[in-house]
Amino acid sequence: MSLYEDAVHTLTDWTATSETAELNRKRTLGLLADGPAAMTRAHRAGHVTASALIVDDAGRILLCLHGRLGLWMQLGGHCEAGDATLAAAALREATEESGIAGLLLDPEPIDIDIHEVRCGAAEGAPATASTHFDVRFLLRAPTGAVEQISDESSDLAWFTTDALPSPLAAGVVQQIEPARARLR
Repeated sequence: MSLYEDAVHTLTDWTATSETAELNRKRTLGLLADGPAAMTRAHRAGHVTASALIVDDAGRILLCLHGRLGLWMQLGGHCEAGDATLAAAALREATEESGIAGLLLDPEPIDIDIHEVRCGAAEGAPATASTHFDVRFLLRAPTGAVEQISDESSDLAWFTTDALPSPLAAGVVQQIEPARARLR
């Protein structure tokens, strides 16, 4: 199964965690009707991305201060040709950006957020307007995990859900309750 086929299968079978997530699931499936190009930055009308909310044993969440955007958010990004599944793309991105090995993946999405961004069609390309159809997953950090800041982040830090940092990206809060529900 290709990454594109996995995305269609995953989102077709997924039971959304909120009314907004259901609307975004349908919109993302509509985008995927354009074919495999919808998984890539080359699809300028928008493309599917994958991100992850990383949670530790104490229930804290790991957020990064995005270097270019200056907002605190979950880790994640663009799918790559070598990614077998959306969940694998989220795990790869979160591992690269957090420096934490051994993250435990829950392969069922917890949320989908659709937001406008400026991103390059390829590494080093000038940023242009696009839309991310971001499928979000839950990852559990192994006990004693120590994060390491990557080139994409200005900072990484653990936060309790009642003491989130500012400025916070708009879609962060909406994935916390589905993550908590999954952890119960």
